[in-house]
Amino acid sequence: MADVTPMTARRSTPAALLARVRDRSPGLPSALLGGALAAVLGLAVFTALVMLLWISSPYPDSGPGGALHVAAALWLLAHGAELVRTDTLSGVPAPMGVSPLLLLVLPVWLLRRAARDAADGGAGDEAPLVPGRTAWTGVVLGYLAVGAPAALHAAGGGLRPAWVWTGVCVTLVAVAAAGAGVWTAYGRPSGPLERVLGAVLPRGVRHLVLGPDGRPGAAARAAAAGAVVLTGGGTLLLAVSLGGHGGETRGAFLRLTEGWSGWLAVLLLCVTLVPNAAVWAAAYAVGPGFFLGTDAPVTPLGSAPAPPLPPFPLLAAVPDTGAGTAVNWAAGAVPLTAGLVVGYFVGRGTTTHGRAPAARTDGRAPAARTDGRAPAGARPRGRTSAEVWTRGRTAGAAALAGVLCAALLALLAALAGGPLGVAALSRFGPVWWQVGAATLAWLGPTAIATSLAVRAWRGRAPADPPAERLPGPRAPRDRPLARRSRALVPGPHRWFPRSRQPGGDGRKTPDGLPRDLPPDPGPTAAALRPEEAPSGDSGG
Repeated sequence: MADVTPMTARRSTPAALLARVRDRSPGLPSALLGGALAAVLGLAVFTALVMLLWISSPYPDSGPGGALHVAAALWLLAHGAELVRTDTLSGVPAPMGVSPLLLLVLPVWLLRRAARDAADGGAGDEAPLVPGRTAWTGVVLGYLAVGAPAALHAAGGGLRPAWVWTGVCVTLVAVAAAGAGVWTAYGRPSGPLERVLGAVLPRGVRHLVLGPDGRPGAAARAAAAGAVVLTGGGTLLLAVSLGGHGGETRGAFLRLTEGWSGWLAVLLLCVTLVPNAAVWAAAYAVGPGFFLGTDAPVTPLGSAPAPPLPPFPLLAAVPDTGAGTAVNWAAGAVPLTAGLVVGYFVGRGTTTHGRAPAARTDGRAPAARTDGRAPAGARPRGRTSAEVWTRGRTAGAAALAGVLCAALLALLAALAGGPLGVAALSRFGPVWWQVGAATLAWLGPTAIATSLAVRAWRGRAPADPPAERLPGPRAPRDRPLARRSRALVPGPHRWFPRSRQPGGDGRKTPDGLPRDLPPDPGPTAAALRPEEAPSGDSGG
């Protein structure tokens, strides 16, 4: 009975319960606060921008409350959520699902930083890290705790959130960005990624995506390079088209609004939509193109008439209506270049890693390294690169890189497009599965052929140089060196009578060399190893 009373007292004390919760979940309150602060900062940035444009507008349509509703709606749109516009001319609510990709950078950066700081604990390098699950859970819950009231507030404005898309998109962004922050705080370990990939990929394929050392594998690096080429090529096509339609672009910019505040708002909107337009241009280059309505596809083979659209500057870059010409077909150089780049990266990876170092000519063993790594001439453990990177494995890595690059471009196409209304405008932008299939058709054969060619070129055996013997008394390289070499060797020489040798008067140095013989710093002594070089003074 003496032990039961204190235990009951401890269980009934609220302070003791709170202390036990803190002990079991260290860092949870700070993680919750960090997630909430990330959401508040993101909302503050959008609110300040919208309020600035509202104050400077000569014809504001609503009061400060309406501007706050728009700011909350834009914050949700930055996460990829779909909005519903209620104030339409027909009275039918119209969805708005085109999310500016550039706006996604702000919430992702804030969430990643908040999760990284929550995992670090903020107590210096010597303090232990907060458990990853605790930091990740706290940041996500804190972020969603602020995001839910913001979505409820946006529901009272003209742009209302679609609840299903809002719940899914905001949660996915919070989960992914917070997980990346915790992973960064722990030094980017490869264990979690290996467990995730191990559930869907076999071991041999998994190492092509994630290398044994935790770095991206050959296929992943090649896929990233191909995606950069595709999006960069799309940006180049967009710039060329805007330059070719410069007059229409300026006219649309001036007709859309009046006053510097309106021009600034349109300019900011165009800047945030530039990544979307670059993805659209990349989709156009690979073949399927994009849609400006359900019955208005735009492809290199031809462009159908589009429904009536507002005079937006970026839409002025759309190719003219009609059949495609050689200028339009030249856009195919972008995916062709991407396939060549993917194949080059895969082919280079098959011959760069694990190549045997050149053998030493002095017969010495490789010098030991001081950084804990294997010596330069040591044989790597396990199978060598020649055993692993066969022709079949090289071709498979190139095919896998093409699949990864196609999946990445399909994801970008899904994020860059969406509906802008009902009926004819229900399809606006590229279709993700068409873009992915066309990208794979371009990159697959090109990357496989290029990777095999690069592998054969870089892996070819170099011609063996002629064997060069060490110069010495018994292997003279030329007549003058032979004379000097034999002069260094004591004893009579058949080539040189004693009367014709330098110093023939018989006077010699203490080392036994002729007094008149000059010192010889030539290749005979330099080619010898240190332990075989003469120790005394070779001069007179």
